[in-house]
Amino acid sequence: MPDEPSGSADPLTSTGDAGAAGKPDPAASPRRLRLLMSVAAGVLTLDIITKVLAVKLLPPGQPVSIIGDTVTWTLVRNSGAAFSMATGYTWVLTLIATGVVVGIFWMGRRLVSPWWAVGLGMILGGATGNLVDRFFRAPGPLRGHVVDFLSVGWWPVFNVADPAVVGGAILLVVLSIFGYDFDAVGRRKFGEDPAGRREPDQS
Repeated sequence: MPDEPSGSADPLTSTGDAGAAGKPDPAASPRRLRLLMSVAAGVLTLDIITKVLAVKLLPPGQPVSIIGDTVTWTLVRNSGAAFSMATGYTWVLTLIATGVVVGIFWMGRRLVSPWWAVGLGMILGGATGNLVDRFFRAPGPLRGHVVDFLSVGWWPVFNVADPAVVGGAILLVVLSIFGYDFDAVGRRKFGEDPAGRREPDQS
């Protein structure tokens, strides 16, 4: 009687193909979430400490020279978004930032890419840092003004949280452009959609 084919070859091949194609590793998500939270905690801690020191040590609205008049410490209160944009929409910006924080926590449960963890951590830490000001500083909850203290040339006065948010967002855009998905290992292959499926041939 001829031997029946063994069923073990296909699963082994499928597993290897899955790894090569960048399929998610179930054990990776908790590690990436910890990385995300570590980056966010670092940004948040630095942001809070520098704001407390700025309020305590700097005279409001009076530039203190670091490098001539080009780089100065300048304490201001900002009702707008990062780099003093969209002033006058404080409560709207607060709600948007809260939604961003919630969305990042949702993505964190499925996170596999370490670079996405770094980018999302930067955004989370920066957004949370400014949210602390929105909720706990004058003139009141949802309307609090963010503390900014660093001025560089013609650029609007900013704080630690602002470049963290912008830098994290730029990193995520670059990762997306070059085919690195937040829930997959490695780079997406040419001709695959974001879910890792081969796109049908249109010819």
